Amino acid sequence: MDKILVVDDEKGVCHSFKKVLGRQGYDVIVAHDGIEAIEKSGQEHPSIVVMDVSMPKMDGLETLQKLKAKYPDLIIIMMTAHSTSDKAITAMKYGAYDYLTKPFDNTQLISLIEKAVIDKNMSTPVTFDEAGDEGGDRIIGKSMAMLEIYKKIGQVAGSDVTVLIRGETGTGKELVARAIYHNSNRAGKPFLPVNCSAIPEALLESELFGHEKGAFTGAETRKIGKFEQCNTGTMFLDEIGDMPLPLQAKWLRVLQDGCFQRLGGKDLIKTDVRIIAATNQNLETRKDEGAFRDDLYWRLNVVNIFIPPLRERKEDIGGLVQYFIQKFNREMGKNVKGAAPGLLGEFQNYRWPGNIRELQGIIQSGMVVCQKDILTTEDCGWPPMRESLTGAHDIEKLLSDAASILLENGGTNLYKEGVDSFERLLVKRALELSKQNQVSAAKLLGISRNTLRSKIEGE
Repeated sequence: MDKILVVDDEKGVCHSFKKVLGRQGYDVIVAHDGIEAIEKSGQEHPSIVVMDVSMPKMDGLETLQKLKAKYPDLIIIMMTAHSTSDKAITAMKYGAYDYLTKPFDNTQLISLIEKAVIDKNMSTPVTFDEAGDEGGDRIIGKSMAMLEIYKKIGQVAGSDVTVLIRGETGTGKELVARAIYHNSNRAGKPFLPVNCSAIPEALLESELFGHEKGAFTGAETRKIGKFEQCNTGTMFLDEIGDMPLPLQAKWLRVLQDGCFQRLGGKDLIKTDVRIIAATNQNLETRKDEGAFRDDLYWRLNVVNIFIPPLRERKEDIGGLVQYFIQKFNREMGKNVKGAAPGLLGEFQNYRWPGNIRELQGIIQSGMVVCQKDILTTEDCGWPPMRESLTGAHDIEKLLSDAASILLENGGTNLYKEGVDSFERLLVKRALELSKQNQVSAAKLLGISRNTLRSKIEGE
């Protein structure tokens, strides 16, 4: 019979656990604070501990750390009524098996206990920097989807495994990469972000791996590339899906053995760099189209973290709005207390094609003109002009009407012509709206500048 130690300062909670888990055949013992939990762990030798984060005398996180130091194989499940990213990540950092947010139902608890009994081992990651990156940005969200991401960060941060972060533009992929870095053994070493779509293809290899003197016209001296500069640190490769095919082969070798050659060089250089990559593209489709190497795909896709779009975690909008208001209060010297209920309601009904980055821009714009202590729809210029076209139903109707007209007129190569024509119109209109600025047009379309350039050149 598996022995379970339940640790909570509320006696009613402990009694409830004892009753529920006792029915499942578990031997349940209880403790009401961290000090008692450590004592009973030594006396009773439980195989699983279920423990609250907030407790008197010694909080759950400190107790967790002491228990894992004494009993590394002890399975510990943390629980709290107030889920935050730093607590979830730190709990996983100290070796927690999982993290439950109150209230949870008995079925969820029993299922997790049964899984924990089977799984006896888990990796142990490192610590979460509450301040986030040097700009002070943090991952915000208490939804179940975000809690799972915090857990995954905590689980993978302590190793040097390659991580692939996926999600739409503006979901916060770099923030997740930085959270992994700040929780890793390489924290304090270099963290170097590289946007693969922002550097022209002809310069990308030289930027990443450097070049020797005379490697090409204008190479008057040796240049040390970013990968070599980042030795012992972490490199974040953003928009990895836009990396040119010839360079993908070189990256495959880097991921396999950490070796590379400078452009025009013969010496094999070995460095120690952890790779975290990110993309907003469907790499499986890119792979099938021959635009992304199969072997590189499998080498990158060791651990996959998917960040859901904001429209799929709208319960986080309120917290994000308040966070951005506080952020811009500090930057602008204002004292806005919050957002009007009407504005929050409008935000909840919007689809957020630009995700968190779009929300941040709207709050920043509203804060500039806000003269009261409450942010309103008038301050933010809400709703946006394009709102009428952002709903899935409206877009589907427009496309449906266009498809009907095409099918009625008929044609020999109808499918290809229709798709190609629509793509050309999208590109043309995006360039018009952005006044021929390719970077802005690419952002509007949700693709990289390299992808946009190839579509323009292919016309």
